[in-house]
Amino acid sequence: MFRTALRNVLAHKARLLMTALAVVLGVAFATGSLVFSQTRSDAAAEQASAGYDRIAVNVGVDAVPDGGAPTGLDERLASRLARVPGVAHAANRVDGSAAVADRTGRLLGDGDSHRGSNYAPADRNGTEGTDPAYRFTAGHGPTYDDEIALDASTAARGGYRAGDRVRVGTGQAAATYRLSGVFRSDGHRLTDGGTLTLFTTRTAQRLFATPGHVQSIELAAESGISAPELAERVAKLLPKGAGAVTGATLGRIQANLASSNQDTMGQILLGFSLVAMFVAAFLISNTFTMLIGRRTRELALLRLLGASGRQVRRILLAESVLVGSVASALGLLIGTGVAAALNRLLGTASSPTGPLVLSPATLLGTMLLGTATTVVAAWLPARRAMSIAPVTALTGSDTPTPATARSPRTAVGAALTGIGVLVVVYGAVGAGSDARTVIGLGTLLAVVGVLGLIPLLARPFVAVLRPLLLRISPVQGVLATRNTTRDPRRTGATAAALTVALALASGLSVLGASASHYLERATTHDFTADYLVKPAVDSARLTAANTKAAAGTPGATVSGLNQSTGYVLGGSPAVLTGVDPTAVGRLMRYDLVGGSLDALTRGRIAVADYKAKESGWHVGQSLPVRRGGKSGRVTVGAIYRADPQSNLLPSITAADSLVTRYDKTPHTHVILVATDRTSGGASPATYSALTHALGDDPALAVLDRSAVEDEYSGDIGDQLDIFYALLTMAALIAGLGVTNTLALSVLERQKEIGTLRAVGLARAQVTRMIRWEALIVGAFGATLGTLLGIFLGWALGRTLQDTVSGYTLVLPWGRLAAGIALAMTIALLASLWPARKASRVAITTATSAA
Repeated sequence: MFRTALRNVLAHKARLLMTALAVVLGVAFATGSLVFSQTRSDAAAEQASAGYDRIAVNVGVDAVPDGGAPTGLDERLASRLARVPGVAHAANRVDGSAAVADRTGRLLGDGDSHRGSNYAPADRNGTEGTDPAYRFTAGHGPTYDDEIALDASTAARGGYRAGDRVRVGTGQAAATYRLSGVFRSDGHRLTDGGTLTLFTTRTAQRLFATPGHVQSIELAAESGISAPELAERVAKLLPKGAGAVTGATLGRIQANLASSNQDTMGQILLGFSLVAMFVAAFLISNTFTMLIGRRTRELALLRLLGASGRQVRRILLAESVLVGSVASALGLLIGTGVAAALNRLLGTASSPTGPLVLSPATLLGTMLLGTATTVVAAWLPARRAMSIAPVTALTGSDTPTPATARSPRTAVGAALTGIGVLVVVYGAVGAGSDARTVIGLGTLLAVVGVLGLIPLLARPFVAVLRPLLLRISPVQGVLATRNTTRDPRRTGATAAALTVALALASGLSVLGASASHYLERATTHDFTADYLVKPAVDSARLTAANTKAAAGTPGATVSGLNQSTGYVLGGSPAVLTGVDPTAVGRLMRYDLVGGSLDALTRGRIAVADYKAKESGWHVGQSLPVRRGGKSGRVTVGAIYRADPQSNLLPSITAADSLVTRYDKTPHTHVILVATDRTSGGASPATYSALTHALGDDPALAVLDRSAVEDEYSGDIGDQLDIFYALLTMAALIAGLGVTNTLALSVLERQKEIGTLRAVGLARAQVTRMIRWEALIVGAFGATLGTLLGIFLGWALGRTLQDTVSGYTLVLPWGRLAAGIALAMTIALLASLWPARKASRVAITTATSAA
């Protein structure tokens, strides 16, 4: 049986090429996803834990007895710990955030990893040496308070060398330092793409801690002393509230955290891999159906010669095993190469690079996945072929069974579709916290059901297109529609792959467009200023001084959004946001429901509609207010429309004077700046003037309107672009399915095509006929998939409406139309080779074929 299967595969290698290619792409996608995800996860874990092997014990603050804010450890503790038997040296650590500017004043580095720390020469029995955490490639560590050292990658990006002057912001006023040296460091201190700035310990304490205190102490052990043993010795000397933990333990904790942060994208990639294999399964099944259909006489002869139906079925399945295993092995190699390319191209601070991780589980799993998919997809055609009596197969009287409304396949498909739709609707409107799980299950049932109904739906769809085709191309259009509906099962199986790909793509488009529309309303819709100032690093804090400095920009109208918490207003907890009442109307859009925004200048408050509804407040109502030991009364002067998720529009707006009556130091969330057009308006010159007014501080980000939109909603577009790129793989596999189906169809219809040529159909007309068939299949699959995707996008969007007020369904007609056009383009391109092959069919050979 194996020899027979091998001969059959070699005999039909050209026809099986597209099937093998689909498996190759699916397995390559799966392998690339798994290898890349595991590589990235391991690289992140290694980077997060790198350097902890150098630390035997880390001493830090465990807790504060009175529950207050920790002040850190006394810096003199390191000297005492350095004299503990077994301690090789001790180093104080003070960490924070530091933003480094390039020579134009722009922030250096990628992502949010902008770290600052102290350079701590090792303390060994009261003597200082070098800091073992840093290896200098130029210069030396900072020794004076006006000096810093930079990591090598940051210095290279900024074009800095030892001795240069560098502007650094730390959340306090930015300052210029002399660069004393350039270094390399451990991964857990310096992430890929991030920046690390070293200060003297005294400067770092002033910037990140309190004078005389440090945040942790690193201890190295002498040879022969184990870390747990040293931790026990050190613990006896620690003050109350401090604790000791081994470096190995810290390394494991950091590695686990880093790995878990990489899981989400890995799961998404794996999900798309399974989608690719699911789409490939339709191509495989369709190919084997057509191949077995052409070999019915051969198979019938085997059975008449004594082979049992089980043996013939084993031969067919053995062929699928050969095709699947060889294609999977090739896909494994290609996928590994893809993972290597992605690893090199996509390494960032949050996604570091590392050596490829080829685990046995990944290699074996993807091989089994590709082979099993091929075998399962080939099993149904083989089973169907064995149901045909040998005599019937030899006479060639068996014809494809048309899909009817009463067939078992149609009944099962209709039932699954109906159940799936009902489950999705239930998940969208009433499933509560399990809504997305319910929608996922319903979507699976509905998609499987629709795939079962596709052969039945093909005829009415083609009937709708028929009048249009008759107008465009009367002869080829009629022939194409007849060929498409002749075997609706084959047409349906070909269109199914496009349906699945377009359902996912259009569903993501609907969800992404709706989310982007919501975020636009929640941010830029409310934002009418020209610029927004916000902290660029974690440690940066905006203050009233920053607001005052920004107001120094020529022609600027400025207001900070000064949040103050801890209020009890009208008997319920509340957060007040102080603004400049004379300026805020120009900086943010308040869609008033009642009252007037001028009420802010009279000491009244303006309340968001959802807050007023929740608390039962109305315009003119006087409310008691209390914060700490201060109390009074305020009046609601206006109510405005707002979204609870808005990044800018507050729930309660008040004048700064009212807020400072109860809170002298409110937190400035952002600063809004509008510019006078007579002074140049929003322009590069105004931007430079505003940046300079803020002290040329790289720790403060100045965003124009487009940057604000990118800040709050750009991530969704970036993620959708990644998903669309992944779905393109599924669409390409679907295109292979169209190519394979049309090519095999040409082989089956050689006699018919030869006859058409004999009665006068030109080669160009044959070519157009095949292309019209491809376009019909592409339009059918794309239309059905788009409708499914819109339904899926609506359902998933419904689950957001309860938690995201203001979310509405938005149909991105342009993207949906582009998706259908892309599917039809892929189908048209897929028809080029089969159409060319059909046009070259020899008339005499074809008409004389049995």
